[in-house]
Amino acid sequence: MVLRYTCTATLWLFPGEAGWHFLTVPAEVSAQIREDTVAFRRGFGSVKVTAGIAGLSWSTSLFPDSTSGSYLLPVKKAVRISAGIKAGDQVTVHLELPESA
Repeated sequence: MVLRYTCTATLWLFPGEAGWHFLTVPAEVSAQIREDTVAFRRGFGSVKVTAGIAGLSWSTSLFPDSTSGSYLLPVKKAVRISAGIKAGDQVTVHLELPESA
């Protein structure tokens, strides 16, 4: 069985030299993911997912954010360029993970 989630969030740039871009998964979706994945979270509470934006998909992980209590989704440069998105844009993302990841 595959767990699926869809949400919309604002793409933001982490301050600093690295230039990583993230989506903060909304609190209610993060809470559901946390509940659904309690048995198979990885190091630091991360969760492996397949993420999809604008018809593009890639394998990555969600990372817990202690400040917001939500998960963070890193969005790599190749995806941002292909999807034509930038920091400040509202982005709909589809997340999939196997129930036993």
